[in-house]
Formats: sequence, structure tokens, C-alpha cells
Amino acid sequence: MGLLVDGIWQEDGVRTKDGHFIRPTTRFRNWVTPDGAAGPSGEGGFAAQAGRYHLYVSLSCPWAHRTVIFRKLKKLEKAISMSIVSWHMGKQGWTFDTEHGSTGDQVNGKSKLAEIYLMADPHYSGRVSVPVLWDKQRKTMVNNESPEIIRMLNSAFGAFTDERSDYYPAALRAEIDRVNDLVYPNINNGVYRAGFATSQQAYETAFRALFDALDEIEQRLSEHRYVAGNTITEADWRLFCTLVRFDAVYYSHFKCNWRLIGEYPNLSNYLRDLYQVPGIAETVSLDHIKRHYYGSQRQVNPTGIVPVGPQLDFAAPHNRERFTKTR
Repeated sequence: MGLLVDGIWQEDGVRTKDGHFIRPTTRFRNWVTPDGAAGPSGEGGFAAQAGRYHLYVSLSCPWAHRTVIFRKLKKLEKAISMSIVSWHMGKQGWTFDTEHGSTGDQVNGKSKLAEIYLMADPHYSGRVSVPVLWDKQRKTMVNNESPEIIRMLNSAFGAFTDERSDYYPAALRAEIDRVNDLVYPNINNGVYRAGFATSQQAYETAFRALFDALDEIEQRLSEHRYVAGNTITEADWRLFCTLVRFDAVYYSHFKCNWRLIGEYPNLSNYLRDLYQVPGIAETVSLDHIKRHYYGSQRQVNPTGIVPVGPQLDFAAPHNRERFTKTR
């Protein structure tokens, strides 16, 4: 792994403290709003317009996957363009290498994602991460924090789509936030905390928190169809992006091997239920996912060998219809 320091690329290992993986904070925190007014953070001037904004994503990264899902669910493909980076992350970070699964950079014509960061700030210091929401008009980065980007996609672009589903409805926000507060540190980031730990104690701490949280979600799903009730919300899609990668990658690669998701009756049926929502299957690339983790993260998998299995059938029947679905 590497990062930019005052605009210069430097090699750097996974950040840890006493063996614990530390995820760095993101820096670009502006918001697209319907009228261009400032959002909860950052500055104003980013009004929602069709064709103005561009997403840079990785199909392997769960954080970026959320934004791909919301662009699909909200039917914003024509309003917001998108570039996919290569599944392979080398010494120069994410690239637009078309020989390794990238679409190329159709907007700025760059070869590396780091160059996009430097267009926004020539002296940028920090990680070069996906997703990135880019403003073609101002030629700068709006935001690189995935939970904020999906809320923009959910609510800011209503004038450019006929899809009216709301994945952060006011009546459920407190419950959605409670679920996110459980899922993010212990499951979404928990698999990384286990996989990138550099001490036994740090690994076991993350491991136990991960499976305690999965047990809690399994119990929740015995009571209703989705994690915040019988209405599908952003909390489900944030969890989905980790669950869909779990048995293929996190179980073995990150040593999260207490139990497969396929061994949880409710979680496994729930995962198939979400996967079978129209349009979602085409956002999932197990090829990119497996090639990235096993082939790029050599500090975890030194040989770079990508396993052939496991056999996963997310299109198999599920039993979640027994719950009454609400909107």
C-alpha cells in the first residue's frame, strides 16, 4: 500500500497501533444538494445536475460498491457517469489499467487514481481511496466518503430520475443509525480489523467483535425481513456489501473463519434476498473481488494465488417472503 504526502507518492504499510488496523479518515466532504446549498459538511456550490458528476469506483471495494448500488437503485446511470478502476492494486495504488479490468478514465484521461486526487489538490496528503464523486464542471473532488455519497444519490438527484424509493426515510433514521453504528465498526470495518491485524491480541479482539455482531444481526433477522424492520434501507445495502464478499474472501483471506455466512439461516437467506433485488446482481463482480484481495494484498497472501472456489449461488431461493414487506 502507499499514499500521497504533499502530492508525492510514498510507499507505506497498513497503518496499525499496537497491532490494530487504523482506517484513515477521508478529507473531501462536500455535498451535492438539489440547489447547491452547503450540506452537513464542506462548502456549497455543488448543485445537482444531470451529466455534471462522475463516480470513480472499484468493483472489488465494498465501500465503492455501495455507491454503484445506489446509482443503480435510483436509476441514475444516465445522470451520473462512472469509471471502474482495475481490480489490481500495485505499488502506485488504484489504476485505470484496462488489461486488468478497468474501464479506463473517460473523463480526465488519467492512468492512476492518484492523479485525480492531485487534480483536486496538488499538495494532497493521505490515502488514495475509492469511491470518488467528481465534479466535471469545477474539475474537483466533491466527496470521497461512501456513506455520504450514497445519501446524496438517495436524495439530491430526484429531478433526474422517476425512482422515488427513499433508503433513509425520516421515520426510520434513528433505527438505521443504530444499526449502522453496530455494523460499521464490527462488521464492515471489522473484517479489515481482523485481516490487517499485526498482533494476535488485535486479531482476536476484532474477530470476536465481528462474530458477536453477526450473531446480533442474525437475531434481528429472525424478527423482520430487513435490519431496520420490514422496509429496505441504506443499512441493508451497507451490510450487503460485506456479506456478499464474506464467504469468498473474508472467511479465509482475513481469517474470519468462525462461521460462513452460508451457515447462518437468516443471514444467508437475507443475503440472497438482497442479491435478487432487480439490478443488484450486475453490480457484483466476484472476479474483481477475488482477484483484488488475493492478488493485490500480498502482505496477507504473499503468493498472490487466487482460489478457484467457493461455489456460491446467490440466485438460489430464499425464505424472506414470510415477512410482510413495507415501503
